[in-house]
Amino acid sequence: MCDTCGCGHGDEVTIRKPGETEHNHEHVHTHAHEHEHNGEKHTHDHTHFHSHGHEHDSSHNHGDHSHDNDHHHHGEGHSHPDSYHDHHADHNHLHGKEIEVEQDILSKNNLLAERNRGYFEAKNILALNLVSSPGSGKTSLLERTIKDLGNEIKFFVIEGDQQTMNDANRIDAAGAPVVQINTGNGCHLDSDMINKAVKELNIEDNSVLVIENVGNLVCPSLFDLGEAARIVIISTTEGDDKPIKYPTMFQSSDICIINKTDLLPYVDFDMEKAKQYAMQVNHHLKFFELSVKTGEGMDAWYNWLKEQISN
Repeated sequence: MCDTCGCGHGDEVTIRKPGETEHNHEHVHTHAHEHEHNGEKHTHDHTHFHSHGHEHDSSHNHGDHSHDNDHHHHGEGHSHPDSYHDHHADHNHLHGKEIEVEQDILSKNNLLAERNRGYFEAKNILALNLVSSPGSGKTSLLERTIKDLGNEIKFFVIEGDQQTMNDANRIDAAGAPVVQINTGNGCHLDSDMINKAVKELNIEDNSVLVIENVGNLVCPSLFDLGEAARIVIISTTEGDDKPIKYPTMFQSSDICIINKTDLLPYVDFDMEKAKQYAMQVNHHLKFFELSVKTGEGMDAWYNWLKEQISN
């Protein structure tokens, strides 16, 4: 389970390319045990990571395999006698009180994100993190961008979804190398997943890496992936108050794309009000109003991409 938002992204994460039959599974199991220090109870969580690969043919049944997870060194379900933790005997306790310092639960993610960022900068890779709620048009925007600019810019893509290879297959058909991360019960990508996916993708120097995050305007806002820019996408069918309903996402983003402008005559969406709400949260946001379906406004988005590449 994710320690930050409580989602189950550790249960089973897979990373693979379209057409591959080998699944790389990363399992995370967390359990807790309780013990006493000087009459005070303390609970400690232990997390175990298990990675392995196995191949499946087209008739594979996911119910046909099992994984044994032994945690003998932590002794699940055990109780501790009064003499438990003899190794603490040399510790000094002031007035019977134990002072515990806990690390920022996001510190590990942030450290690895900085490693990712350093790697991207060294290879002159522009890394973009696309975030939105489901159905805003992230994949459609990416498909059209790759098809229209693929001869000028080398794109690589990491797709994030809870299940299926659907989006990765669409990006593959559009002409860009892609890997799919399936997060299982998880609601966001993290920097470790990106680090592993990048190794599978073999990204070229002087290219653009687009990370399409899991559709969610809450949890992905907390996780730095090492991107150069975070791009939040909303559509005219979602309501113009999205920025103030989900302020953290808009506060942490650099670009706001408002998609499906072709539907403005048919929906109750106030463009200026939506931008005003977004500016209340983050007055540094840059806006692109466009329709992936008709192509209206796409040139401004393309010009911005080209400018970032040339910088």
